[in-house]
Amino acid sequence: MSEMKSQPLTKKGLMTRKKLLETAEAVFSEKGYFDASIVEITFKSGVAQGTFYNYFPTKKSIYDELVRDLSSTLRHNVKLAIEGEETFEEKQRAGFKAFFTWVMTHRNSYSIIQQSVLVDKDLYRWYYEKLANGFMNALEEAIQNEECKPLDTEAIAYCLMGIGQFIGMRWVFWEEEEVPEYVFEEAMELVFHGLNP
Repeated sequence: MSEMKSQPLTKKGLMTRKKLLETAEAVFSEKGYFDASIVEITFKSGVAQGTFYNYFPTKKSIYDELVRDLSSTLRHNVKLAIEGEETFEEKQRAGFKAFFTWVMTHRNSYSIIQQSVLVDKDLYRWYYEKLANGFMNALEEAIQNEECKPLDTEAIAYCLMGIGQFIGMRWVFWEEEEVPEYVFEEAMELVFHGLNP
């Protein structure tokens, strides 16, 4: 994380930082972390190179912040989506839908997050552990409320994340389309009723 977080940014500063992060998202996705450059990020964002360093001391620092920002916005969107739901199933369905909707506007996130396994394995692990924690908390609550079998919450969290990850990859990332309703319903059938006839 960059040090300027300790000093509050002006409205203009926040806008500049947002512009840099949005441009970095596109550049890292297109070029890959190792071939991307600060020069290209600043040029495409219309921000002076010297100004870049007021916000991020290195290319790695903006990449780290981008991954953390993607994680934060995704989890916030999911949290908002499930707030009005009552049951565990309703919350999970709303959460998965929110994830697929978010991915439609953040398709680059697939490329950026997968790159992090080579750029910084600890960051890659952090990203998925943050998501897993949310699932585990929801599962623990559902088990207490007898809405879910008393299974190992970590194992199930990673299974659920895998379903979301690869359905999103197959339709949103590869095909650039929304997840078809029948695919969503089949996935939810698997999650809540399993494969047994």
